[in-house]
Order: sequence, then structure tokens, then C-alpha cells
Amino acid sequence: MHVPLKFTNHRIEEYALRVTYRPEEDAGKIIYNLSLIESRDLEFALSIIKEAHSTGTTISDRIRVAGPGEVVDGYTVPDGRYGICTMCSITLDALLLQHGIPLNPIGGGIVEVEGRVAQRFTSMILYRDTTLDPLEVLISQEATSILDVMRHGNGNILANIRECHMEAESLMGIVLDELSAIGFSGVLDVGAPNVPLLGVPVSPQYVGVAIVGGTNAMAAVKEAGRPVVTRALKGLIDIREMGYLEDY
Repeated sequence: MHVPLKFTNHRIEEYALRVTYRPEEDAGKIIYNLSLIESRDLEFALSIIKEAHSTGTTISDRIRVAGPGEVVDGYTVPDGRYGICTMCSITLDALLLQHGIPLNPIGGGIVEVEGRVAQRFTSMILYRDTTLDPLEVLISQEATSILDVMRHGNGNILANIRECHMEAESLMGIVLDELSAIGFSGVLDVGAPNVPLLGVPVSPQYVGVAIVGGTNAMAAVKEAGRPVVTRALKGLIDIREMGYLEDY
């Protein structure tokens, strides 16, 4: 029996509908990314992740570090490696859906930043046209300069964009403000109805929302010359299995 191809937009929808995270209770499941690093690079990687979070290039300060032999969502971390779980930005899409906000995931790409302000997408892979996660592909192409953005305010970062129906614009603003107040970060820009956002067109009667990629910090570790293998949209994990950056 042949298994049909599953494009990334369908994977996103499936994961988003399975998210049960309730921020006000700090309970339920989120979507996570998993990155593997060499054991000797753990302290270095954590320092980069903390720096990335302090400069606004991550989604959340929630993190789980799994040592060799530990099991994460059925996956056993190999010997000589550490697994680092970070929150996937698609979790925010799920939270918007939970509040009744209609949205369509558009794609992931590279955003040019100048003076710490997002200017435009310079590369884009549409979710409907790929079975691979766009940000994984772009990390492998070494297309980012996240360390430059973190330290100098100029460069290229990973980001994704979705469109939300304009009738839900006010509700979307309230939800994003509430999430920001409890530690979620990374919203690059919110557009106006029927107007392209950072160079990406949106559907009629929709508003674009651009968010930094949840894998930016680990891409920065790779930029620094340390071996990193990242799997975005790895699966679902209970938020209570995740700690905080300040714990490390």
C-alpha cells in the first residue's frame, strides 16, 4: 500500500488541532522542535539560546534538555548527544485557532532585518508546495545570519507567516497581547487587511501575521560552527516536561 504524500500545510493543521495547551493553567500539549548537539557543546549552546531569547529572536523561554539515553516523545537521545526541545512557532497558530480565529499557514522563509526591524522576506517556501519543513531546508542551506542580528541588529533570520481573517483582527490583537504578557515573544509584524506583509501577499479579506521561527536559536548555534541536527515540527509534548531557560 502506498502512503500518500502529506504536504506541510496539512501537517501543520493536524498538529495544531491536537494542541491542548492552556497558557493560563500552564498545562496541555504544545508542538516542539528537537535539536541534537554534541555533549561537549551543551554549555555553549545554552549560552547562545539565552542570548537569542534576550534579543527577541525566539518564541518562548520554555526548553527541555534531554541527556544521552533519555526518551523524548518516544525518541531516545543517542550516546554522546544532548537533545534540546524548543517550542515550535506553530503552537501560536494552534492557540489562535482555539480562540476561534480562522487562519491559513502560508510558508516559512528568510527575513531581512535592519536596525532590529524586520524589512522583508527575501526567500519563501510555501507550506502547500513542500513535504519538508521550510525552516529545516533553509538552515541546511546556511542562508541565515542570526548571530549578526542578535549582536548587531542586522542580518537574516528564520520566520514564518500566516494569514488571519480580517473579521477576527481585533480578537487576534487581544490574544497576541495576552500571550506576550505571559512570556511569548517573536511576533515580527501584523499587516493590514488585503495588504502584503513584508513583501508576501495575503488573500482578500485576510491579515498577515509574521512570527520568528522556533529554530532560530539552534540555527545560531550551527552558525557558530557547532554540529546541530534540527527537526522542526517534531511532534507534541506536554508543557510540564519543559523547563525554563533560567533553570539552566
